[in-house]
Amino acid sequence: MIYIPLPDEKSRIAILKSCLRKSPVARDVDMNLLANVTKGFSGADLTEICQRACKLAIRESIEKDINREKERQRSGQAAMESDEPDLVPEIRRDHFEEAMKFARRSVSDNDIRKYEMFAQTLQQSRGFGSQFRFPDEQQSSQGGGAGGK
Repeated sequence: MIYIPLPDEKSRIAILKSCLRKSPVARDVDMNLLANVTKGFSGADLTEICQRACKLAIRESIEKDINREKERQRSGQAAMESDEPDLVPEIRRDHFEEAMKFARRSVSDNDIRKYEMFAQTLQQSRGFGSQFRFPDEQQSSQGGGAGGK
């Protein structure tokens, strides 16, 4: 067993960028700020925020397409052309702001303390832990080393 701690801020930025690498994100979305306010969030928690923001943008785009098509039908225009621009070309700040309203940490502070204590106990039970030290050069040259006489 190994203990992997929750991601630090640098790791949270990397996780957010990784989750959104194929998504068009508006330039004014500050990933550093998002990583800063999500301290204590797991990678799965961050992924959920990104997915929710993406879904909000997609839903908005679909609703605008439906409304645009209804307006065309009312005015007697032809069906939508495939080369028309997407009305929501990017995932914007407001999508992330809405997604953050539902954001929750899946690991409590109490759980973190419990896992850290477990990791420390596990390390100590596996052997040397922080107790191991090489002998000083003086000790080893006086025959106190393992390969002595």
